[in-house]
Amino acid sequence: MLYHLLYPLHAEFSLLNVVQYITFRTAAASLTAFTVTLVLGPVTIRRLRALQIGQIIRHDGPPTHKDKAGTPTMGGLLLLAAAFVPTLLWADLTNVYVQIALLSTAAFGAIGFADDWLKIARRSHRGLSVRGKLIAQSAVATAVGLSLLQLTHSDLYSSEIIFPFFKQFTPDIGWLYVPFAVLVLVFSSNAVNLTDGLDGLAISIFTVAAGAFTALTYVSGHAAIAEFLLLVRFPPAGELTIFCGSLVGAGLGFLWYNSYPADVFMGDVGSLALGGALGTVALLIKQELLLPIVGAVFVLEALSVIVQVGSFKLTGRRVFRMAPLHHHYEQIGWSEPKIISRFLIAAVVFALFSLTTLKLR
Repeated sequence: MLYHLLYPLHAEFSLLNVVQYITFRTAAASLTAFTVTLVLGPVTIRRLRALQIGQIIRHDGPPTHKDKAGTPTMGGLLLLAAAFVPTLLWADLTNVYVQIALLSTAAFGAIGFADDWLKIARRSHRGLSVRGKLIAQSAVATAVGLSLLQLTHSDLYSSEIIFPFFKQFTPDIGWLYVPFAVLVLVFSSNAVNLTDGLDGLAISIFTVAAGAFTALTYVSGHAAIAEFLLLVRFPPAGELTIFCGSLVGAGLGFLWYNSYPADVFMGDVGSLALGGALGTVALLIKQELLLPIVGAVFVLEALSVIVQVGSFKLTGRRVFRMAPLHHHYEQIGWSEPKIISRFLIAAVVFALFSLTTLKLR
């Protein structure tokens, strides 16, 4: 909204000319998101406590997590508000890429909200059924995939798949892009959700990934840089940089309250939405296959659950002492802060490596 209000005045007030630059608006959006989270954080936490919206701890979870019971949850509502408000203020709201990113994130957040609300209402760790959650996620992802496929008719998108390290191998999969988009989005949203098991773990790793995608969206929308790096460029994609910058600012602000020991948890309303946001941005800027590298820690967490469940069903044996992976390290004696710090280091390394692949093509 500020973009639409301020930029038309740049002819009269030359200082407002900076509003046209994506870099300025991204910085402004990130700082706005950070400020909104810090200011509204205490109010949100008090309100969640008053409503008795507290974390329900699984009986089969790590014993050390029993002390976390009752900690305010559903803080993802604050996180999403802090990301959406700056995007609405600083981004070009007529941009179809921004619209898809916002709607997709909100839809995944709505699924997470329903899951959290059922847990609170039932006073149980069981919310939506696995089947129900997957159906809802697949429906949202299908809508996103169809929207992207529709954009191909206006030359605003491409159903080609871009492979890291291979500049000549870009197969166009046509209508199969829709199920591909479903796979990306469902896996991405659930991977972040599975990682959200320690204080500050998921949000810190997410913020690193969002920072990497802020850089990726900027270079994808910049004509000269995109051409130099042989990236698929759609001019509207540059506006997504503001959205990604908002996610970074909101993530840093939320980490202030979610860091160990946490004052508030994001809940599924936050984790499913953030995973959906990463997957959607990756699809929009044609970096779908770079997403597993940027979010490699999320991928490893999800794969540890898949391996654990598969192994137990097939052989009756467990590969890890407990899944997801961060619980395994808890069981072998690592302290919670040590796990968080080491996983964060790994996330930074993977994010930096993902950026280097742009030139290794």
